[in-house]
Amino acid sequence: MTHLGPAPLPRPTGSRPTVLILRALGLGDLLAGVPALRAVRRAFPGHETVLAAPASLGPAVRATGAVDAHFPTEENGRRVPSLVHWRHAPPDVAVDLHGNGPESHDALAELAPGRLLSYAQPEPGHPAPPRWRADEHERQRWCRFLRSHGIPADPGELRIAPPAVPSPAPGAVVLHPGADSGARRWPAGRYAAVAAGLRAAGRRVVVTGGPGEKRLCAEVAEGAGMGGRDVFAGTLTFDQLSALIAGARLFVSGDTGPAHLAFAHGTPSVTLFGPVSPELWGPPPGRCHTALWHPGPPGDPHAAEPDPLLLRLDARRVLERALGALDHGGTTEEVTAHA
Repeated sequence: MTHLGPAPLPRPTGSRPTVLILRALGLGDLLAGVPALRAVRRAFPGHETVLAAPASLGPAVRATGAVDAHFPTEENGRRVPSLVHWRHAPPDVAVDLHGNGPESHDALAELAPGRLLSYAQPEPGHPAPPRWRADEHERQRWCRFLRSHGIPADPGELRIAPPAVPSPAPGAVVLHPGADSGARRWPAGRYAAVAAGLRAAGRRVVVTGGPGEKRLCAEVAEGAGMGGRDVFAGTLTFDQLSALIAGARLFVSGDTGPAHLAFAHGTPSVTLFGPVSPELWGPPPGRCHTALWHPGPPGDPHAAEPDPLLLRLDARRVLERALGALDHGGTTEEVTAHA
């Protein structure tokens, strides 16, 4: 996605009782978990709240403001990482926000915490243990999980503060054509058509992408008649990307990590969904976000080729929604599930 830059949170100190939370996934997963992270921290004010997450997410973990320390894990894709490098006393409390399988529960159980909260194995004596629901939105899923353990949690508590660094393109419309998998990557030619339409309407457009997406971003920019100064592919730190999105007039992308940055900053957005419904990973309710999706059977979000439902979204419709958001001062109709 981008260079994540310096200034991570401190490592765990072990000087206080510890709450260790496991959520070792990607940027979007981290940001969708912010309401739950905040709830855990409030519930244990005398503890050091530590998040086990990939080392590369260090600046993003810091930016959430939701934990005290970061315990870096290996870059392990979406697999459960080993936690055997934990060198402190057993955590007082361990919280599995990683998934519902036994692997994440077992990784935390190996540390012999005093208390372990997980979907995979409810605590002994729990009167009504939470049950995993495949049709539940990610933010709601983990807040409901915590509430079942007596921890108040609000899925709407997802906003994060913008960074102190300036935006490299304040007030621009930001297009992010990349995604971790081809299934969630709308064709470059369609992004170029949207960019060209926005430029014809007098809007400044910039394109962002990670180090491996330089060719993709160049293709979008070339197709839209844009210059190189408006392409940020693999050149931004996490804070710079966050500032760019926080200061944007509009953010347009697929269902990927930077879209969740737009949600977290309250930046007006148009998000294109394909293999996964926005009912599971979409933006929060409100008038500044639009989710475009053709209903249909779920696909594989990690597949190599664009999902058929994603390909049913045409550039004209996306451009209409983007211009509508801009023309109404960054507001659109409520989140829609139909394109």
